[in-house]
Amino acid sequence: MLMLSGFSALLFLCLAMAAGAAEAQAGGFDYYLLSLSYAPDFCAQPGSYKEPRECGAGRHTGFVVHGLWPQPNAGRGPSKCAPAQPVGEPLVRVMLRYFPGESLIQHEWAAHGTCSGLSQGDYFAAVRKARDKVAIPPSLAAPANALELSPGDLVTAFTAANPSFPKGAFALSCYRDGELQEARVCFDKSLSPQPCGNGAGLCRNRVVTLLPVN
Repeated sequence: MLMLSGFSALLFLCLAMAAGAAEAQAGGFDYYLLSLSYAPDFCAQPGSYKEPRECGAGRHTGFVVHGLWPQPNAGRGPSKCAPAQPVGEPLVRVMLRYFPGESLIQHEWAAHGTCSGLSQGDYFAAVRKARDKVAIPPSLAAPANALELSPGDLVTAFTAANPSFPKGAFALSCYRDGELQEARVCFDKSLSPQPCGNGAGLCRNRVVTLLPVN
């Protein structure tokens, strides 16, 4: 009986330590990275599921929210910091104005929202606030023809469209074939734009292709 009690106490201690570690990880980051996926280039990539809301014929979709990710100043950000309850239907309906599909909304809450230290409602309010601050350069919003630009030219276009943002607030991620994967925008914890950290992404392609929006 005493042995069982000792084992129970040890098990309780281990579970408490694990819960404490998860709570310490959630909210333990330096800034937010808003990831804006460029839908035409994503939809052209082979080998993965494509959400019809994003990639269906005639969707006329350009940049969409991929996620708002808690980031450290260097290295990769945390993920899946706590058990995730499903995002409720009313909030999903609101967020479909920003995300291309429900499955991505659920994934982003489980993978990244749980690391923010925020409730579901507050996390997705932060997503909306961050996205609403960013202006997409008019020439990149819905190009009728394919564009080929250097990474520097793309960053310059975003910087010019958002003159109040500090230098270094924009970064890019590219696919191996040279197409644009994401434009990334960095914010502090109060959602004011800030320069990105070293882990925000770096596109090393000499030329980046943006396929037309159709």
